Amino acid sequence: MGRLPSWIRLSRQTDEHFAEVTELVRGHALHTVCESAKCPNRGECWNRGTATLMLLGDVCTRACSFCAIEPGKPNGLDINEPRRAARAAAGMKLNYVVLTSVARDDLPDGGAGIFAETILEIRKRLPEAGIEVLTPDFEGVRELIDIVLEAQPDVFNHNVETVPRLQAIIRPQAAYGRSLSVLKHAAQWRPRVAVKSGIMLGLGEKDDEVLRTLDDMLTAGVELLTLGQYLQPTRKHPPVQRYVSPEDFEALSERAKQMGFAGVASGPMVRSSYKADELLAAALASRSEDVLA
Repeated sequence: MGRLPSWIRLSRQTDEHFAEVTELVRGHALHTVCESAKCPNRGECWNRGTATLMLLGDVCTRACSFCAIEPGKPNGLDINEPRRAARAAAGMKLNYVVLTSVARDDLPDGGAGIFAETILEIRKRLPEAGIEVLTPDFEGVRELIDIVLEAQPDVFNHNVETVPRLQAIIRPQAAYGRSLSVLKHAAQWRPRVAVKSGIMLGLGEKDDEVLRTLDDMLTAGVELLTLGQYLQPTRKHPPVQRYVSPEDFEALSERAKQMGFAGVASGPMVRSSYKADELLAAALASRSEDVLA
């Protein structure tokens, strides 16, 4: 696709908060998706004193073609990770914590137990903080999803990533229907949890396919939606097929809200956990309006 368009801006500016977050994360031997997935918003978020903690190591058992995280055979399981993650979150004085992970299909529970324990440890140290999880699909096993949900995160996020036609190319070890079933199961959980998902644009999808995917997500019970531009991490990854303009992202955001999504983050640089606290606030506000209606 040649040079990046003018609206793609990678944040590299750092300040004292960036250094503090870096020290805390590395001091507790943690990984962040900010670094491992080469998130373009790393500078902005770390300058604000926030980070998305990545559990279960930094080697993934899956090889999604869009992802910058290293695929391979993970090396064991760190049972002390939940406590270290909680200490780091407390050290950053976070009001909102996002937890994600690599896929760990090598583990009997897919890593669900580590997710749950980390949520509980953070609750001990930061009882007022919002907690969001961005999980793999746990191979669609509901009992494993339940382990995470029973720990009562405020937001359950699992990304569909792309339209059905491109799933086998972009997510060869996942399945579109399986992801929708994970989201539907989370949406039916009680006590209620906000359900979130997202897709990337620029992988070769067509506009009508995007709208049909959004409709499927909404039907599954997704309340919160993220839409962002796919950026090629390395030359080994699939090339960008199109750069979607900020105006088109804004139009798609308005369309999604009209469809019924309670909160939408849509833009070239939006990623799954970008300003996640604001999306949760939108979901809670929407529920309040429903009660009053």
